[in-house]
Amino acid sequence: MSVLSDHIEDFIKELLMEDEGMAELQRNELAQRFHCAPSQINYVLTTRFSPNRGYITQSRRGGGGYIRVIQLDVDESEYISDIIDEKLQGGIGMRQAAELVEGMRETGLIDKKSKNLILAAISDKALCVPGEIRNELRSCILREILISTLLKEDD
Repeated sequence: MSVLSDHIEDFIKELLMEDEGMAELQRNELAQRFHCAPSQINYVLTTRFSPNRGYITQSRRGGGGYIRVIQLDVDESEYISDIIDEKLQGGIGMRQAAELVEGMRETGLIDKKSKNLILAAISDKALCVPGEIRNELRSCILREILISTLLKEDD
């Protein structure tokens, strides 16, 4: 199923590139195109086109209904500040953290190698602490990583 999700995601991203960051989709048409259930389209939209990844999705139901996917044009420092202020207060679970880090990669804040290093550093395996404080620790680590990306290097 992951391969199908990847194909659907790639198709939507191509549409976004063609239409300057916005695409209107018909869920049923996409489902027919990829020979899948409409729920598979919903899955891709909710997991791969979330605000954490730099996208907004809007939908309108009914006969003329559509799904609109908009790629956010993010100002780097504002985007990072919003994440620190809104997403990293208290703790953060691994799944939500992974989405956030993937969003950072997709918006160009970090590259793939950095993404993998961050994910390794905040994984449950790396955070060898009792479960009740693991999410809090993960949040603190991500906050410090994000703050360090805001600092301009003099080198």
